[in-house]
Amino acid sequence: MSLAIIDSGGANIASVMFALRRLGAEPVFTADAEVIRRADRVILPGVGAAGAAMARLREHGLVDTIRALTQPVLGICLGMQLLYESSSEGDTDCLGLVPGRLERLPAAPDRRVPHMGWSRTTVVNNDGLLAGLDSAPWFYFVHSYAAPVNDCTVATGQHGPAFTAITRRGNFRGAQFHPERSAAAGSKLLKNFLQMT
Repeated sequence: MSLAIIDSGGANIASVMFALRRLGAEPVFTADAEVIRRADRVILPGVGAAGAAMARLREHGLVDTIRALTQPVLGICLGMQLLYESSSEGDTDCLGLVPGRLERLPAAPDRRVPHMGWSRTTVVNNDGLLAGLDSAPWFYFVHSYAAPVNDCTVATGQHGPAFTAITRRGNFRGAQFHPERSAAAGSKLLKNFLQMT
């Protein structure tokens, strides 16, 4: 099985690749559209700002390539956010594969932004990505912007208002958290993604 990790300019690439190699995968980090199109699985990672990541994808000519993919695709953290229509972070147009707009999480005296650390999620729709996990798995989050809860939501998180922690539309899935930093639950989620048909 071939696995392409898209070069979106994120800083979490090494940890993602290490987590996948521990599961027996041999990921290729690439901005080559043909390699991405031919891969059996594709991961869109990301850390940083939506505008900068979209600019990098446009620079490499990958926006239409990603939109046309038919194999299983997993967006991680900012990579999940890029699947949506837009982000209020810099008023950025994103890939438009999942309906909705990312909004900044509201801060409060007892609730800092970014949302950082371990948080429980609540599964609201069945998905093969969560096979073998319980209905309220814990994952490790680092984010300031969040996706709305809608018909594409598979699992929700809570930091003030509820937000989408896992999304799915067609062959595209996204995890707002970092599975590569989420111990056994994150490793299981990645393994499930690798085994999807």
